[in-house]
Amino acid sequence: MIMQEASFTNLFKTIMWIIAFYYIFKFLARIFLPVLVKKAVEKAGENFQRQQQYSQDNSWQQTRNNNNDEIIINTANAKKPRETKKVGDYVDYEEID
Repeated sequence: MIMQEASFTNLFKTIMWIIAFYYIFKFLARIFLPVLVKKAVEKAGENFQRQQQYSQDNSWQQTRNNNNDEIIINTANAKKPRETKKVGDYVDYEEID
């Protein structure tokens, strides 16, 4: 097995490689990152539109299947008003000198 000694030139080369890799990565990120983000946003928008279309189609079919004279209101999902519990009376304290 060959053992290598650490030298100033090898340390300098390593530092130069790290700096070069950093700047190359930074340059490539400026080029490709906006494209990747744009594609991700477009895909999220498409998914949102697909979900909206699906929910609208379902609600349209439900209303179309019902009779025109009949109106159904689903109150199962309606929010109930919160009840406020009174724990006690408010007491105003004054500081005595």
